[in-house]
Amino acid sequence: MVSQALYTGLIALIALQRLSELLLSRRNRAWALAQGALEFGARQLLPIKLLHTAFLCGCLLEVWCGGRPFVAALGWPCLALVLACQAVRYWTVATLGRRWNVSVLVVPDLPLEEGGPYRFLRHPNYLVVVLEGIAIPLVHSAWLSALLFTLLNAPLLRARIRCEEAALQQHAGAPGAWQFGGGGLFGLLGTARAPGVKTSR
Repeated sequence: MVSQALYTGLIALIALQRLSELLLSRRNRAWALAQGALEFGARQLLPIKLLHTAFLCGCLLEVWCGGRPFVAALGWPCLALVLACQAVRYWTVATLGRRWNVSVLVVPDLPLEEGGPYRFLRHPNYLVVVLEGIAIPLVHSAWLSALLFTLLNAPLLRARIRCEEAALQQHAGAPGAWQFGGGGLFGLLGTARAPGVKTSR
């Protein structure tokens, strides 16, 4: 029961983190629109938000109602991965500054970001989401939540990356930039420049 209570605290902290990200995104969105930003894929946001909310709720329900145990050999490495993901997430946020957003917004003529994690990854924060979707549930053996989130997130993530790549090609003026062409981890890891206004998920 103690481990379940601690796990609930972890999920609560992650939920607060997501809420703070939405507030930051709203502020950055106002700035981007004032700069003449163009928005793409607005309809994709609602299912993404619903899935992420259901994911956190599902983790708690599976642990509390499904009696999932804390297995140290699995839980501690997964917790370490969750913490590592936060480091990459905030590295991304810090690198993009006011350009970070949960929406796909592209400010015309804004230089493409090539610093921070974008030196190594095409979509660093999306890779973080994929890893979190596995690691957060498995901290407390909630394997069903990990499986369902991964399966449901895959098509949403693929569509989101397609949307970003299309927006980049159409409006960011990046001749020869890497094209999204198949999804999966290759799309997340392919090294190329990121859009001027990058999304978080």
